Amino acid sequence: MEMNSFNFLDYVWFTLVESDRSLGDFEMLASAKNTRGILFMLLSMAAFALGDIFIKISGSFLSPAQIMFVLIISGLIIFAVIAMIKGENLKDARAFTPVLLVRYFAEMIGLMAMIMSLTKVPLPIVGAVTQASPILVAIGAVIFLREFISWRRWTSISIGFIGVLLVIQPGKESFDYPVIWPLVALVAFSVRDLVTRLTPPDISSASVATFTMASALPFTAAWVLFNGEMFLPLEINWKIVFCMAIFGSVGYLFLVSSLRAGELSAIMPFRYSRIVFLLILSVLVFGEIPSLSMLIGSALIIMSGVYIIWRGRVVALRLNQKQVHQLKF
Repeated sequence: MEMNSFNFLDYVWFTLVESDRSLGDFEMLASAKNTRGILFMLLSMAAFALGDIFIKISGSFLSPAQIMFVLIISGLIIFAVIAMIKGENLKDARAFTPVLLVRYFAEMIGLMAMIMSLTKVPLPIVGAVTQASPILVAIGAVIFLREFISWRRWTSISIGFIGVLLVIQPGKESFDYPVIWPLVALVAFSVRDLVTRLTPPDISSASVATFTMASALPFTAAWVLFNGEMFLPLEINWKIVFCMAIFGSVGYLFLVSSLRAGELSAIMPFRYSRIVFLLILSVLVFGEIPSLSMLIGSALIIMSGVYIIWRGRVVALRLNQKQVHQLKF
């Protein structure tokens, strides 16, 4: 059995030796893989939520441009090292194809908007709005990839948008305009996820992450210089900066491991645990108490996203069964 040269989390969990197995064995194996994938997804979302906390704290001594510079530099180093350990090609000419260039740009805008959100908007709002990306991805798949969506999923999409409106409350007299930043992050990350479907499958996640960080570095450096700031100020809390960088990278590694561990339909709904983690941490660390409308809106976003993921899986299974039936006859 061919094993990934840097799949440490899989190796720690268990080593799979191929042999003749019964159907029951395969079902048990699939269940174990899904359980492992769900655990990794929960750990990933917890790490991202903790990283968001440290980004918000670092906003007291770093500007958004400086925060982004730290995250880009640390991410570039960590992901490049991982790619080299795995023996991946970091000189792949396909790194400059139009599809990947669009992905880099969307990731860069999304990261910038996410940092602006975390430093200026309450955490529960940021978490709820940015986790609505499956809703926009579904719409984008209809417009750009010509995918068909049933009335059931359109209904779920509508419910998700109602949830977003309940969270940001645009008609409120005291509307907080920085809340637009989470919406920008939502759109950018949705574009990234949509374009990722068109990315060559043989380019690994670590390589794509490295290319993304490298492409964002010039923009980030220019942003810092345009603001007339130092890349790193003299007075800096290195413990906070270290935690901010590490939790973000660890979250990404757990995320990649979770997506490769089992079935996406079983694993992806647990990405919404990030909303729960952020709600808890925002109360414990910053004393940010979510309003009733925010809680209802978050619940609608979670239910809508989980249904879209589940329904997409059901449609895919039916299509596969139909294709198999056609091949037999």
